[in-house]
Amino acid sequence: MSESELAKLSNDELLAKEKKARTYYLVNAGLIGAFIGVAMYSAIKNGWGFFTFFPLFFVFILVKSGQEYKGIEREVKQRNLK
Repeated sequence: MSESELAKLSNDELLAKEKKARTYYLVNAGLIGAFIGVAMYSAIKNGWGFFTFFPLFFVFILVKSGQEYKGIEREVKQRNLK
Protein backbone atom coordinates (compact mmCIF):
# COMPACT_ATOMS: atom_id res chain seq x y z
CA MET A 1 0.00 0.00 0.00
CA SER A 2 1.32 3.42 -0.85
CA GLU A 3 1.81 6.20 1.68
CA SER A 4 -0.99 8.30 0.18
CA GLU A 5 -3.46 5.40 0.43
CA LEU A 6 -2.50 4.85 4.06
CA ALA A 7 -2.96 8.55 4.85
CA LYS A 8 -6.54 8.38 3.57
CA LEU A 9 -7.51 5.56 5.94
CA SER A 10 -9.35 6.31 9.18
CA ASN A 11 -7.76 5.37 12.48
CA ASP A 12 -9.99 2.31 12.90
CA GLU A 13 -9.25 1.07 9.38
CA LEU A 14 -5.54 1.59 9.93
CA LEU A 15 -5.59 -0.35 13.20
CA ALA A 16 -7.49 -3.18 11.49
CA LYS A 17 -4.84 -3.32 8.74
CA GLU A 18 -2.12 -3.33 11.40
CA LYS A 19 -3.77 -6.29 13.13
CA LYS A 20 -3.90 -8.13 9.81
CA ALA A 21 -0.23 -7.28 9.22
CA ARG A 22 0.75 -8.76 12.60
CA THR A 23 -0.97 -12.02 11.69
CA TYR A 24 0.79 -11.95 8.34
CA TYR A 25 4.17 -11.48 10.07
CA LEU A 26 3.57 -14.46 12.38
CA VAL A 27 2.55 -16.75 9.53
CA ASN A 28 5.51 -15.56 7.46
CA ALA A 29 7.90 -16.18 10.34
CA GLY A 30 6.62 -19.74 10.71
CA LEU A 31 6.89 -20.43 6.99
CA ILE A 32 10.36 -18.92 6.75
CA GLY A 33 11.51 -21.04 9.67
CA ALA A 34 10.04 -24.17 8.10
CA PHE A 35 11.67 -23.47 4.72
CA ILE A 36 15.04 -22.81 6.32
CA GLY A 37 14.66 -26.01 8.35
CA VAL A 38 13.91 -28.01 5.21
CA ALA A 39 16.92 -26.49 3.45
CA MET A 40 19.18 -27.30 6.41
CA TYR A 41 17.86 -30.86 6.66
CA SER A 42 18.37 -31.35 2.93
CA ALA A 43 21.91 -29.99 3.12
CA ILE A 44 22.81 -32.25 6.03
CA LYS A 45 21.09 -35.37 4.74
CA ASN A 46 21.80 -35.16 0.99
CA GLY A 47 24.48 -32.52 0.61
CA TRP A 48 24.13 -29.43 -1.53
CA GLY A 49 21.65 -29.74 -4.35
CA PHE A 50 18.48 -28.42 -5.90
CA PHE A 51 16.29 -29.19 -2.89
CA THR A 52 18.67 -27.29 -0.66
CA PHE A 53 18.22 -24.02 -2.53
CA PHE A 54 14.61 -24.44 -3.68
CA PRO A 55 13.08 -23.66 -0.25
CA LEU A 56 15.38 -20.65 0.07
CA PHE A 57 13.80 -19.22 -3.08
CA PHE A 58 10.45 -19.18 -1.25
CA VAL A 59 12.08 -17.50 1.75
CA PHE A 60 13.20 -14.71 -0.57
CA ILE A 61 9.66 -14.33 -1.95
CA LEU A 62 8.15 -14.19 1.55
CA VAL A 63 10.65 -11.59 2.73
CA LYS A 64 10.00 -9.40 -0.32
CA SER A 65 6.22 -9.66 0.03
CA GLY A 66 6.42 -8.51 3.66
CA GLN A 67 7.93 -5.18 2.66
CA GLU A 68 4.53 -3.71 1.75
CA TYR A 69 3.43 -3.85 5.39
CA LYS A 70 6.27 -1.63 6.63
CA GLY A 71 4.33 1.51 5.67
CA ILE A 72 1.46 0.54 7.97
CA GLU A 73 3.74 0.49 11.01
CA ARG A 74 5.16 3.89 10.12
CA GLU A 75 1.70 5.41 9.70
CA VAL A 76 0.48 4.01 13.05
CA LYS A 77 3.52 5.45 14.83
CA GLN A 78 3.12 8.76 13.05
CA ARG A 79 -0.51 9.05 14.20
CA ASN A 80 0.40 7.93 17.76
CA LEU A 81 -2.33 5.30 17.81
CA LYS A 82 -0.63 2.90 20.21
